[in-house]
Amino acid sequence: MRLEHCVTRNHIDVWHERVLPPGSVRLTFWTVLRGSLLPILVWVGVTCFAYFVYKPVLAMVIGGLFAISFLVGFALRRKARHSVRCSLYGAVGGVFDKSMAGF
Repeated sequence: MRLEHCVTRNHIDVWHERVLPPGSVRLTFWTVLRGSLLPILVWVGVTCFAYFVYKPVLAMVIGGLFAISFLVGFALRRKARHSVRCSLYGAVGGVFDKSMAGF
């Protein structure tokens, strides 16, 4: 797989277009996280709300959902013969992208 096609970029286009460099270049993990600020804030906000209003167990369940979604995305990308780096970045971006699909 060619490097310029290896990293998922769609969710960054949607949430924070200014973050992306022009053209097909290698993205850093920091760029993926900066492009996902809104979904990160939503995940953290919901988890904090669940922790303080309900119980810590519910916050752990939400964290577990994030972890399971990440692991499934990572495994699917590795099965499709992506590199480990691409699978990591794509799985993180994919979780944030799919979790914000309703907005």
